[in-house]
Amino acid sequence: MRLQMHEGLHNGQQQQGETMLTAINAMTTATQALQGLSGAGAGNSATSTGGSSAQPIPFSELLTDAVGQVDQLEAQAHTAVAGLMTGSGVDVHQAMIATQKADMAFELALAVRNKAVQAYQQVIGMQF
Repeated sequence: MRLQMHEGLHNGQQQQGETMLTAINAMTTATQALQGLSGAGAGNSATSTGGSSAQPIPFSELLTDAVGQVDQLEAQAHTAVAGLMTGSGVDVHQAMIATQKADMAFELALAVRNKAVQAYQQVIGMQF
């Protein structure tokens, strides 16, 4: 019984970890694209992935996916906290991990947003 609970806990944490990695990978890709748009990276192609056969992913799609994954992590955290409060079998550490993941994903999204605003302001400030 205890082994089954441990395996279930491990599988749930593994699934949450995979979701978080997907969100971080999307945000990292978006951040790299933003860095390519501003400053020293202006000569490099922001959509190039190193391979000539790979199709570039539109930046708006990257941001939409990243925001959707942040929202998914926030919903998981809300569900975990609600389960903790109602006593429906959610441990304190599971709720805290879920809320920290959601917080970190939000902070990363906020940093990407700030970088996008900064790049936009630099473009607006250019004189032609």
